[in-house]
Amino acid sequence: MKIAFFATPDIAIESFKYFINSNDYEVCALVTQPPKPSNRGKKIIQSKIKTIALENNIEVLEPQRISKEPEIIEKLKSYNCDFFITFAFGQILSQEVIDIPKFATINLHASLLPCYRGANPICEAILNGEKKTGITTMKTALELDAGDICLQEEIPLDDEINTPELMQKISSLSPQLLDKTLKGLYNNALTPITQEHDKATFTKKIKKEDKNIDWTQDAKKIHDKIRAMHTINTCHTKFNGKLVKILKTKVIGKCKKAKCAEVLSVDKTGICVCCGNKAILITSVKPEGKGEMSAFNWSLGAKIKTGDMFEIC
Repeated sequence: MKIAFFATPDIAIESFKYFINSNDYEVCALVTQPPKPSNRGKKIIQSKIKTIALENNIEVLEPQRISKEPEIIEKLKSYNCDFFITFAFGQILSQEVIDIPKFATINLHASLLPCYRGANPICEAILNGEKKTGITTMKTALELDAGDICLQEEIPLDDEINTPELMQKISSLSPQLLDKTLKGLYNNALTPITQEHDKATFTKKIKKEDKNIDWTQDAKKIHDKIRAMHTINTCHTKFNGKLVKILKTKVIGKCKKAKCAEVLSVDKTGICVCCGNKAILITSVKPEGKGEMSAFNWSLGAKIKTGDMFEIC
């Protein structure tokens, strides 16, 4: 089967490599977002997935806006692909592009559709304390993540998993689900089903202020927020006027006669802080201008003691 693979971030790399190395597929092209300047030095750095494509002599297309670039569309038509695969590509496809392959354009979405349609399903599932999420392959439609469902696979979630860890799970499970989907459609052994659109939920864009920790909130809610935004849009608070990113926490017992944001104890296990109900133990942090370290080691330098207060942003 001839395919073109549409993807940009690292989460799609395992799937891309799977199709490159499979004898059942010919990867005609990688379609990816144009490179952007890096945060440090504003140097243009090409994505890892583009590097892999070039190393395997696969043509790379980098449209600024694919629906408005007829020369890219004509190039895609020239491949005579059986399928297009989209996986976190980052652009909306026009109906003209969707209809190019002989069989279908298939999208892999990182949720159990129709739940969590949109661009941020991984983070939001953790943010909301979900006990399970999953991946879905679907036939791409113009409406956002509303196409007919091909296959799904559930992923159980515990109370400790963070966004990078869930991304890794999704990355490792996606190649097999995509492979089953394409072969099922190609052999006419798979019939996609219409989504229950009335049950659809949608993700929200993360705003800058969402990263602030409100110590008056429920401890579990704060913990879920910290693991959801771990290293992606890391949560932060302030101590003595200095910003500190909170990387890892645990929910522990109830607070007794303490204020929200008050330090209850400091020991080698971490810094225990009172929340709206219960408390959380901060175990890993990244202080302003420094690297990641244990909360206890940070407390020594910052001279944090019982009764001190974090700032409520």
